[in-house]
Amino acid sequence: MATINGEERISTTDELLRAHAHVWNHTFAFVSSACLKCAVQLGIPDIIHRHGQPMKLSQLVASLPALNRSKSHCIGRLMRLLAHDGFFVELKAAAAGEEEEPEYTLTPASHLLLRTTPATVSPFLLLMLDPFMVEPLNWLTPWLGNDDPTAFQTVNGRTLWDYAGQNPAFNSFFNEGMESDARMVASVVIEECRGAFEGLSSLVDVGGGTGTMAKAIAEAFPEMKCTVLDLPHVVDKLPGRKNLFFTPGNMFEAIPPANAILLKWILHDWDDQDCVKILRHCRETIPSRQKGGKVIIIDIVVGHQKLKEANANGDKSTQTQLFFDMLMMVMVSAKERTEKEWANLFSIAGFSEYKINPILGLRSLIEVYP
Repeated sequence: MATINGEERISTTDELLRAHAHVWNHTFAFVSSACLKCAVQLGIPDIIHRHGQPMKLSQLVASLPALNRSKSHCIGRLMRLLAHDGFFVELKAAAAGEEEEPEYTLTPASHLLLRTTPATVSPFLLLMLDPFMVEPLNWLTPWLGNDDPTAFQTVNGRTLWDYAGQNPAFNSFFNEGMESDARMVASVVIEECRGAFEGLSSLVDVGGGTGTMAKAIAEAFPEMKCTVLDLPHVVDKLPGRKNLFFTPGNMFEAIPPANAILLKWILHDWDDQDCVKILRHCRETIPSRQKGGKVIIIDIVVGHQKLKEANANGDKSTQTQLFFDMLMMVMVSAKERTEKEWANLFSIAGFSEYKINPILGLRSLIEVYP
């Protein structure tokens, strides 16, 4: 690409077409998300899984009870795109004298979408792609020109947290999505990050919702007292058991004392000032490092990810981290942070040291010490 007066110009037809394709690829990226959502709503991964072997397109179409038969031809086109995107494997098969017909099997990604999989991410996917969550992004331009703290408030006239507290149906939908993510993360944490929890006598899961993460930790470490702290409308009616307890409260006011504090996907919901408040409450309530005190954070560290060693996947992972950064900006006036930004928060809040373990794919487990 030639440069004239400091401005880049397209100098060849190939460059023009590559640039055009790049613009189109991003322009139409939403189509992939919409098709994936449709497949989950139709139950396609579960149908293929129950079939137990490669499933012909005609068999799949016949197994979709909600499908208008006049639109049967659309399913092949839907599956072609999703197979191209890595959610299904498309095979070709034909019996003697018959026309070749595509068959489909699952991939590791579509296994995560099965409703029967303990670590299913389908509820999280449906939450993130719900029009209610997507609409604020369509208001990004007018929001940048007004005084509202978030684009969500421009659309809805209140914060996301206020809306969830006042709308039981949405609150349940939101919690279900968060629970599915917590189950997936918990399965990896318990297997890959046991060392972060071993030796702890007590732990408070701050903003732990309905306790999915804390339950997994409590079961894996029965000698540890696990407490979930969340707002009253979240935990008031939740029963504790054995070494698991629920406490209504507000992390901006006080956090119960414990050996360690867990903040799973909490701090990315808040601006730096609020994060420092939360971290200072954590610092005040845990013992010294010599006595085992620490804060365990599960969150994105932009530029850190387990897939970084694979360039293509690493680039995609960083892009997804940046997608989340934009989502936090428009939904809750918060952000995803680089290691430098995390280190600055820890220092201001009075912590002396931290350790980042990018073991959770797009997210990292950070141990922070007083």
